[in-house]
Amino acid sequence: MRQILLLIPFVFSGPHATAIELDTVEVERLEQVIVSATRSIRQLSSLPMPAQIVSEKEIQQINSLRLHDLLKEQTGLITVPDFRGEGIQIQGMDSQYSLILIDGVPLVGRSAGTLDLSRIAIGQVKQIEIVKGASSSLYGNEALGGVINIITHNPSKGINSRLDYRIESYNMQDMGIRVGVGLDRIRSELFLNRNHSDGYDFNKATRSQTVEPFTSYTLNNKWELSLNNHHKLTISARYYNQIQEYKTQTATGETEANDWNGLLKLNSKFSETWQLETELYATQYLANEYLNTDSTNTREYSSNFDLLLLKPEIRLHYTPWNQHHLILGGGITRQRLDRTYFATKPVLEAPFALIHYDFTPIEGLNLIIGARYDAHNQYESQLSPKIAVGYTLLENLRLKSSVGYGYKAPEFRQLYFDFTNSAVGYTVLGNNAVANKLPQMIAAGEVSNVLYDIHTELNAKLKAERAININIGLNFRPVNGWNLNLNIFRNNIDNLIDTRVIARKKNGQNVFSYYNINKVYTQGIELDSRWAISPYLTIAGGYQWLEAKDKTIEEKFDNGEVYYRPAPLEPSVRLKTSDYFGLYNRSKHMANLKLYLTYPAWGTSINMRTVYRSQYGIADSNGNNYLDIHDQFVKGYTLWNTALNQQIGDNITLALGINNITNYTDKANISNLPGRQWYSRISWQL
Repeated sequence: MRQILLLIPFVFSGPHATAIELDTVEVERLEQVIVSATRSIRQLSSLPMPAQIVSEKEIQQINSLRLHDLLKEQTGLITVPDFRGEGIQIQGMDSQYSLILIDGVPLVGRSAGTLDLSRIAIGQVKQIEIVKGASSSLYGNEALGGVINIITHNPSKGINSRLDYRIESYNMQDMGIRVGVGLDRIRSELFLNRNHSDGYDFNKATRSQTVEPFTSYTLNNKWELSLNNHHKLTISARYYNQIQEYKTQTATGETEANDWNGLLKLNSKFSETWQLETELYATQYLANEYLNTDSTNTREYSSNFDLLLLKPEIRLHYTPWNQHHLILGGGITRQRLDRTYFATKPVLEAPFALIHYDFTPIEGLNLIIGARYDAHNQYESQLSPKIAVGYTLLENLRLKSSVGYGYKAPEFRQLYFDFTNSAVGYTVLGNNAVANKLPQMIAAGEVSNVLYDIHTELNAKLKAERAININIGLNFRPVNGWNLNLNIFRNNIDNLIDTRVIARKKNGQNVFSYYNINKVYTQGIELDSRWAISPYLTIAGGYQWLEAKDKTIEEKFDNGEVYYRPAPLEPSVRLKTSDYFGLYNRSKHMANLKLYLTYPAWGTSINMRTVYRSQYGIADSNGNNYLDIHDQFVKGYTLWNTALNQQIGDNITLALGINNITNYTDKANISNLPGRQWYSRISWQL
């Protein structure tokens, strides 16, 4: 602490003014570049669409281990706990609308639409790129709300290795090893991670814990082979395994998840004008779970999930002259699913083609025009266009705007699910399963009445959810080292897939299925800033105002059709338009503030980070089927985190940190806030 106090006078003292100026000039020279937004290397500050980068330096400063820990401190992003893990909201869009990539290729294995971000260890990550808004023009399905691309390290020349070990509250232990070997034409890097936790429990009255104990392993391996001066081959493979216990009052079981992916990529540079990228990608996600009754050790429940994706793709890059870049590409995505409660093993095939043109017709004006066509065998094919415009008004002021179309295909469960809860008795049928299964249930005498016509209304095929995304913003640099981004966004979503009751069963339960109905919008303002005040002090922060509502419900409030009863014996009260809060689990206000203080001469760095989230609704407590201001809300909260890193010699770094300093919890409503967490970490660079 004495070192930190001594450091403060150096931050603003006059003798260091020259050093500050030199540092900020160097920062300008080493401008961050991003690949995910255009499938080509672009300077981040000149990109005419909302995007941000989380650098390796920031990852190391805050000692993040898993992807969800890192993303929840970024402007406009919020992690959402789910019964299967943690998803991410971008611009108020559900986690099912965000595409998660590793080195440009997609991860699979969503549960109820959520891809669990805690599966992703970031010990080998070079940077994380976040592109906000519809990106289907480049990536197709699932990129309706945005893209998060995890870029891993390329193997370097020579021999290098790194060992990391961290221990924290709840017996959370994480160990990672990176080993790299590089020769002139062949290089390789291996990363191995083990993550374990005893979990934690908010309710001691039950046998089950809020988070059950788990152990996971991650193995990454990347090879680069320079075949000659024009051709480079990259081979990468990743494997993930997690086993987690879980209990009920009368049974014990476990879940096991396995996730592997492999990429074979050939980069061919024929000249400065022509380049070719050829990829062959495969990934598989397998999940199995079971539950055994304690008294008899008999199998009470079991299920399996096996999803395989194959994706060959080719992209031709043509650069006829400076600041003109054309991409022509195509490929096919093939998915196969074998899952419990499916009457069939569905296969989805989608050939696609894309075109993307990034050019500067006149000085200061950048245009990006692109489109992608996906031809699907299970639902309507999609054309996804996008246009973005950037214009430099002044040397330090740049306007940005983009309009794009995004879509999300119906999930396999929404098409083929065939599930009956044996304990309660309700049934859930996928849209494609209704035509065969419902007549069988009627013939078996299980159904008392059908609410819709089987041959017309229930025979209509699900359509892909689609959205139009609009962003208008500016990038302003008041002084060297200070970067300010403002963005106004709007997402209009049609064909939202929801559930409805299609029939009543004689046991008093319902038959549910999926259909397209709602129109939803999200809109808001984002402000993000980073200011390197000196070589020793950097301040970063951001704010998002968000409004997320269902248009159909909003019209009912406008027309005075919605009521609520304050108390059982009191008369109903008509609600006003202003009483409609919007979609569940959305906060109108989110903010973050980060302070990074470093002193290289001592090898010391310390940071303080805070995240604020305003109240959000979680349940319709007054029974009128809408989220209004009289319903159940989670109150707003602020989290404070800090970390101290100290380098010892040339090879060792020690870290101490506290997450959730104030020990804030909401045990009834927020399962991913276990309270104050202390940790220590050692990193050894060999």
